[in-house]
Amino acid sequence: MINANEIKPEMPVVCSQDGQFATVDHLEGSNSIKLNKDESGEHHYIPLDWVVSTEDGKVKIDRSGEEAMQQWSTSPRSS
Repeated sequence: MINANEIKPEMPVVCSQDGQFATVDHLEGSNSIKLNKDESGEHHYIPLDWVVSTEDGKVKIDRSGEEAMQQWSTSPRSS
């Protein structure tokens, strides 16, 4: 189980292939991570249950960056 308190603003978010595809803005509620705005100026959200580790100052998720960007949302998950 991931300790959500270890996830901090400006941490890089890396995919299963270790490539960075986003940066943490902040935790949103109890089960979502709000990401910094993308190139088009929009925030996206990913669920905490995608996170597999927070080692080395990075938030690592369980899927590719391409999959994550197809599946992220523009609003936080409801609790």
